[in-house]
Amino acid sequence: MKITAQMVKELRDRTSAPMMQCKAALQEAEGSIDKAIEILRKKGIAAAAKKAGRIAADGAVGAYVHGGGRIGVLVEVNCETDFVARTDEFQELVKDVAMHIAAAEPRFVRREEVTDEALAKEREIYRAQALAEGKPEKIVDRIVDGKMAKFYEQCVLLEQPFIKDPDKTVGELLTERIAKIGENIQVRRFTRYKLGEGIEKKEENFIAEVAAQVAGRG
Repeated sequence: MKITAQMVKELRDRTSAPMMQCKAALQEAEGSIDKAIEILRKKGIAAAAKKAGRIAADGAVGAYVHGGGRIGVLVEVNCETDFVARTDEFQELVKDVAMHIAAAEPRFVRREEVTDEALAKEREIYRAQALAEGKPEKIVDRIVDGKMAKFYEQCVLLEQPFIKDPDKTVGELLTERIAKIGENIQVRRFTRYKLGEGIEKKEENFIAEVAAQVAGRG
């Protein structure tokens, strides 16, 4: 089947892939736009995986403040070149990741960073819960394994559903950007601040305070 310029343009408009890759995908898909999109997606993921091993030492530190200053995030996102780091697309990605961290409260960037202590603590809690619910001992370990998968989804940034598009994870968002931009992109580290977090606040008993004031005046 002959691949026309209009077909290539339509595929490019829908995928943002380079012209030559669009033409090659259409040829492989025998002119089917939908099949060509699938081919590009598969090749994009494969290409992104190859780029993941490349050094990404440039990038940007992004900041996001939410709730009138009650929550703040600093995040370092790396790419390979200063040219990409200064693009609007990369800066928007950094902002989106910072906003996601503010909303989703991850504790780790990637699964490998979860400490043995944290894993042991969570497994102990889940095991105790299962036994307290009367689950048979022989299936408790399987239940714990299932809950640990949920733990990673809740606590590991790259495995969390992206706040602006829950159908994809933050890790999948990065993979899409790697395939589109053509450079390795990594979230290196982040810090999330919450106003008053870690400070033991004095509990005020308003009724008792008023009663004491009235008694004092009497």
